[in-house]
Amino acid sequence: MKTYQIHLIRHAMTSGNLEGRYIGHTDVSVCKEGMAQLHDIIENYGSYPEVDAVFSSPLKRCLETAKEIYPDKNPIVLDDLIEYDFGEFEGKTAEELQKDEDFAEWLSGTNPNKAAPFGDSQVRFNYRVCSCFEKIVDGVIRSGVKNTAVITHGGVIMSIMAAYALPEAPMHEWLTPNCCGYTIRITPSIWSRGMKVEAIAECPAEIVTEDGERELWDIYDPEKDEYDVEYWENDKNFPEEQ
Repeated sequence: MKTYQIHLIRHAMTSGNLEGRYIGHTDVSVCKEGMAQLHDIIENYGSYPEVDAVFSSPLKRCLETAKEIYPDKNPIVLDDLIEYDFGEFEGKTAEELQKDEDFAEWLSGTNPNKAAPFGDSQVRFNYRVCSCFEKIVDGVIRSGVKNTAVITHGGVIMSIMAAYALPEAPMHEWLTPNCCGYTIRITPSIWSRGMKVEAIAECPAEIVTEDGERELWDIYDPEKDEYDVEYWENDKNFPEEQ
């Protein structure tokens, strides 16, 4: 059966990332340190996957990252791939906000409907992101595009993986560094029956560790992980195919 791969890649670092600031809708460029890191990965490892199409958030840091990784591709810009709107928390650090009662309640995560002042709630953010992702997947399957990259933000990737990925894991466990992300495999029968995708590797897949050894990041190697998508397919709660 034909399957499809989508590579979810977080943009390169910004100065806000380096300073630990909440940067969501604020449209900032990749900083020089971030661009240097991205060039190092591209020039020394060459491990970003080849793709047939590229989708991107409209913000500069994503478009700049897409241009560096895939210079021969014109990205399809989707507004709903934009990061969480932090509202009044935008541009501030957790330390600067530690005495703000609204921030403390929002940060606790106990109420997913609690919005950042004049910003997003987790529920609203998840709905926007997931609706966009479902359209991407349906489009990939209809068009038959084998490999697709999505250049977006850390929060967007975490939301997508928590909602759809197998093996299942809570949102915070899908946190990914800048310039990195996940490769997911879409099997049309699984998607149509349960809207699930398989997380098969981290992206880029090959990197050099601190001791200089080359390491393959793979969370779906059968020899290393007992998880198999058949476990999910055979679960008693799995819906019957219509």
